[in-house]
Amino acid sequence: MTAANALKTAAPTSTFDVERYRADFPILANVHPHGKPLIYLDNGASSQMPQQVIDRLVRYQTHEHANIHRGVHTLSETATRAYEHARKQVQHFLNAKEDREIVFTSNVTDSINLVAHGFGRAFVGEGDEVIITHLEHHANIVPWQMLCEEKGAKLKVVPIDDSGALILEAYEKLFSPRTKLVSVTHVSNALGTINPVKEMIEIAHRHGVPIMIDGAQAVQHMPVDVQALDCDFYAFTGHKVFGPTGIGVLYGKAEWLNKMKPFRGGGDMILSVTFEKTTYNAIPFKFEAGTPPIAQAIALGEAVEYVQRIGLDRIAAHEHDLLTYATERLQAIDGVRIYGTAQQKAAVVSFYVNDVHPHDVGTLLNEEGVAVRTGHHCAQPVMQRFGIPATARASFAFYNKFEEVDALAAAIRKVQKLFA
Repeated sequence: MTAANALKTAAPTSTFDVERYRADFPILANVHPHGKPLIYLDNGASSQMPQQVIDRLVRYQTHEHANIHRGVHTLSETATRAYEHARKQVQHFLNAKEDREIVFTSNVTDSINLVAHGFGRAFVGEGDEVIITHLEHHANIVPWQMLCEEKGAKLKVVPIDDSGALILEAYEKLFSPRTKLVSVTHVSNALGTINPVKEMIEIAHRHGVPIMIDGAQAVQHMPVDVQALDCDFYAFTGHKVFGPTGIGVLYGKAEWLNKMKPFRGGGDMILSVTFEKTTYNAIPFKFEAGTPPIAQAIALGEAVEYVQRIGLDRIAAHEHDLLTYATERLQAIDGVRIYGTAQQKAAVVSFYVNDVHPHDVGTLLNEEGVAVRTGHHCAQPVMQRFGIPATARASFAFYNKFEEVDALAAAIRKVQKLFA
């Protein structure tokens, strides 16, 4: 590397106190089996949980565990209050108008399937159209394909350019009188591209079409205000926003949720049942059949409050600095190609090292204690668009440090030496 490049890639000065927040995450103190300190750069797959969230989870399991909503004993009432309080915490996190617009699901995949069934069965018919984009995770492709196949509808796809950015002019041209729904990712999990969802929502609404946003890779990186966006549906997953697995959220405007059919039938989603007829419960309960993930929902409420206490604007600023630094460090290494160079990006760097398969790259980085994700990232159409089988992906969170970017770059150079 030249002196000019060394200067260019000097770590920026930051006022964000990373060490203060790293102390909240016990797993980050782990020593890797190879004797290296853990450098966790797989946050796009799953972020870590702070001690505050772990403690809330344990407190419920230890002192408050009971089933909710129908019990009249103290434990049940305590658990019910905590569960419904978590719903209000999520309402505040997204700035939803009402807490009844917050449906607890198991993850974003579940949320998308809920809309595909509940909305799709009611409003999509033969010859109708659903619009998605070339950036989607499989979870935002397959349910719509299944719906279109069942209904005889058509799936339309917004193309991307060579930087991984959506071509907005092409997006608007896809609308027709038969378009019934748009479903688009807020942030690409494979490339980090931040889509212009506000503009996309406005375009969809000009055509009288509701729109769903997959926020799995967004809410942990930036403030999201569903009322300001004016989206009709928004989904996110707990384990990507420093909460537990097994819990997700679907926000839906009350007017749509009231019109939709339930996805699952069973207990708690009903008002009355006879052999002749079932009357469904009010929203959001008509979409929460059976015993829900109570502990996980309560812990998710703590997780979203945790990031709000830090400040999502502060998180976004620190992660932008990490992204800029990581991009410059990796671009300075001959033979490393970065995929996803859109101007608006979240803290994700997908890369290819020489002609080394990403799985081999990931395995060798692991020996240096560096945890990255390798593969097609459940976004095979993105890989096909760039003519590659897979990438290695480093995805950052606010607890990552510039020194960890340096360690990633050094580990990549070791990989190159092994394959030289």
